[in-house]
Amino acid sequence: MLVIVLIFIAAAGLLDSLIAQETTVDAPRPHTVGQSVSPSYEGWYPNADGSFSMVFGYFNRNHEEYLDIPVGPANHVKPGAPDRGQPTHFLPRRNTGVFAVVVPEDFGQQELWWSLTVNGETIEIPGHLRPEWQIDALQDVANSNTPPVLRFREDGDFGQGPGGIEVQKTSSLSQSMTISVWAQDDGVSRARSRRGGPMVTWSKYRGPGTVTFGETQPAIAPTGLAVTEVSFGAPGQYILRALASDESGGQRAVMAGGFYCCWTNGYVRVDVN
Repeated sequence: MLVIVLIFIAAAGLLDSLIAQETTVDAPRPHTVGQSVSPSYEGWYPNADGSFSMVFGYFNRNHEEYLDIPVGPANHVKPGAPDRGQPTHFLPRRNTGVFAVVVPEDFGQQELWWSLTVNGETIEIPGHLRPEWQIDALQDVANSNTPPVLRFREDGDFGQGPGGIEVQKTSSLSQSMTISVWAQDDGVSRARSRRGGPMVTWSKYRGPGTVTFGETQPAIAPTGLAVTEVSFGAPGQYILRALASDESGGQRAVMAGGFYCCWTNGYVRVDVN
């Protein structure tokens, strides 16, 4: 009887092993190109005037492919105007807090859907004002840390948070353009920072041609000034994005524990002749 029981146990173990082998699924393989892009709704926050800002980002599943998807059937927000300031140039992998859509105080239970069609796959995501999706984009509740202040003139208007600030410029193909920003931080996160201050990172946000930066992360002077050069590969209308972040984690910490602070967007609209 003991021999029979041992044989049964051994057989059952072998069966479990075979079942486990049959149901094993390989982990997804990373792809450099050819994959989809998912829009991401990341939450909302109230504005001083009673309106609300809905914040969106995206996940480009490609590890190396930079995608250009103009506003239109493959890149639109609905209902209403299809252009709500979303990017048309998509960097690889996860990019959070890329833009914010301001909706009125009486928006209520309505929804805004961002739709992207990339490499034959359409993915849509709704933005809404559900209470559980409120985010602390302008101040970290844990330590009162706030986003860096970003200016395009030393004594000019400033922006803070995902909504950021915007400026208009003109350039030409024949020569590079100098862009200056002033970024200042409140210092709350400095004790945890290896840098000891904010960082500014430049990227192409929209435009018909290539964009080349002298430095994508220019050094920041004690006054907060950061200067870089930029040149364009084709005439047309461009938007450049300046991301000012501190060492509190910035965009890297968005998905960790629900924290959403602290960085600021700056947008430079450039007409290239």
